[in-house]
Amino acid sequence: MRRISDFDRRLFARVAASRLRGAHPLLPRLSRAADHGRLWFGTAGVLATVGGRTARRAALRGVGSLAAASLVSNVVVKWTVERQRPVLDAVPLVRRLRRQPWTSSFPSGHSASAAAFVTGVALESSRYGLLVAPLAAAVAASRVYVGVHYPSDVLAGVALGVGAAVLTCRYWPPRPEVPAQARPRISAPALPKGEGLVVLVNQRAGTAAPAGGFTVAEQLRVLLPAAEILECGPGDDFMDQLQQAALRAAERAGALGICGGDGSVNAAATIAAERGLPLAVFPGGTLDHFALDVGVPAFEDTAHAVTEGDAVAVDLGRATPLAGGGETSQFVNTFSLGVYPELVRIRESLEGRLGKWPAAAVALARVLRTASPMEIRVNGQPRRLWMLFVGNGVYSPEGFAPAYRQQLDDGLLDVRAIDGEERLARTRLLVSALTGTLGRSHVYTTRRMPQLRLSGLHDVDSRAYDGEVASDPAQELLIDKWPGALTVYRPAEPQNELLQRARTAAAKAPHRWRSLLRK
Repeated sequence: MRRISDFDRRLFARVAASRLRGAHPLLPRLSRAADHGRLWFGTAGVLATVGGRTARRAALRGVGSLAAASLVSNVVVKWTVERQRPVLDAVPLVRRLRRQPWTSSFPSGHSASAAAFVTGVALESSRYGLLVAPLAAAVAASRVYVGVHYPSDVLAGVALGVGAAVLTCRYWPPRPEVPAQARPRISAPALPKGEGLVVLVNQRAGTAAPAGGFTVAEQLRVLLPAAEILECGPGDDFMDQLQQAALRAAERAGALGICGGDGSVNAAATIAAERGLPLAVFPGGTLDHFALDVGVPAFEDTAHAVTEGDAVAVDLGRATPLAGGGETSQFVNTFSLGVYPELVRIRESLEGRLGKWPAAAVALARVLRTASPMEIRVNGQPRRLWMLFVGNGVYSPEGFAPAYRQQLDDGLLDVRAIDGEERLARTRLLVSALTGTLGRSHVYTTRRMPQLRLSGLHDVDSRAYDGEVASDPAQELLIDKWPGALTVYRPAEPQNELLQRARTAAAKAPHRWRSLLRK
């Protein structure tokens, strides 16, 4: 330890005596700008504003990682390991900070925050991570340059920050940059400028509000000027307009497009599969699980695939009544019974007053307090369950939170159940979820199978298809797959989000001036 300490001091002295061209006044200013995380909050704001969905997700994970690293380094470690700050005699006066920190030198909180932020961003997008990495490295180096930390303090802070960012993956798994695999389908028509495409925009979906001065419909018209864009308002019959849009697309020998959340995509996918139409998905909801899995996280991705004729064939999940009446229902993502449909029902009743996420938190608290397990038969076996989840394809990760799929045509159902038989099952479920150990809990089971038979559903009349709750009289259901039923447009290669948004912004500018001149 003495040798390490001596080497640390010699290296600090060498940096203090160095004269780096261009480093002053840049490094001292960067060091001050990173105080209290201001630099990183600003960077996150720029990413979220300029970038697309991937950039917003990267910014959110970066800020979350920064908060965790800052808490551990400044509140826990600094008060546990007391180390005096370096002596400033060898550091030129012009490089010193105006206000010298008084807390422990070990570890460097600025370095921990910088490393946590850039690692969090990189976990979601390597491109954005590379953009931010030089800034983070400069902040970490600046702490030695201005004389407030030894090099080992900085290295420890970097290690702590990286660890904090990686730990977030346990509770919020990062989505792969490469979309899920699926069978290529070459029969999808290429529609230059969107000729033959009929798109229905659900204005009730999450992103139907104007963005950057343009409504969703205006953005689509800029990207695909020859497409027919229809809008479904709050008082309109969505299913009727969707049927009309599909009819127009069939008459034009083109494709059906949908802009909305997963519930809207579900409805459009069912109609497109039944009519043999290719589907163009424009992500317009809050989470857009299907669009992200397919590989169209932005309007520009879908528009590129439509004009080039790039598409894939994916499976549809379906629930067919065997007894009790009702019609077959399809799902592109998930089907579920139990507490989740009840949670969605309570959330929808509250979100008009509270907003979606506060309403979801209140609904979760109510469900955990008042819900009771359901008694059904699964493949002929009696089960007492809190929830039954069926994914259209195998979801990852296997444990805590199913977040994404790596294949959309595997022919399998991902079945997950939370048992209600065990003693204190409700408490164990909550503790396991909060600690990220649900995948190893005795109350949680997973299976992969091509089909699933559910019976004894007399008291279970609410089911959730892709997050939308539906009442169903069927007392017995067969859950299986419709292999390769849906053709979906997606780019042959993942697109660069930064370049896409730059091109779209350039295309929007003259369009905006033309609109103003017309007015």
